[in-house]
Amino acid sequence: MKFVTENFFLIAIAVVSGTMLFWPMVTRCMAGAALGTLAATRLINDQGAVLVDVRSGDEFGKGHLPQARNIPVDDIAKRVGELPASKPLIIYCSTGKRAGKAATALRAAGRDQVFVLDGGLDGWTQAGLPVVK
Repeated sequence: MKFVTENFFLIAIAVVSGTMLFWPMVTRCMAGAALGTLAATRLINDQGAVLVDVRSGDEFGKGHLPQARNIPVDDIAKRVGELPASKPLIIYCSTGKRAGKAATALRAAGRDQVFVLDGGLDGWTQAGLPVVK
């Protein structure tokens, strides 16, 4: 017990650091399955997956994936009815953080085929895939 009281500050730093390292994995698991650009392209071509861009309208206007629908992340829960229930959904934003939040909301609304584009629009453009402006 004396060790804990004398080193409380160091123990607290270790716990906070560990939590910060572990947190991205937790949020990724909550968002569900992530797809790389190749797997996303195959899902689009083979199963007619619907692309959902959860960025703001201004960001969407600056460039987005071909045939993507724009539903900002804050509106996703109330606009879930606009998305086809029978097709897989690929959710993306700039880097993938907002997409995870949207995917969680879609799963809570009863959608089971929800995927997050790994790396978001940035990953898509880095792979040299087309963007519509």
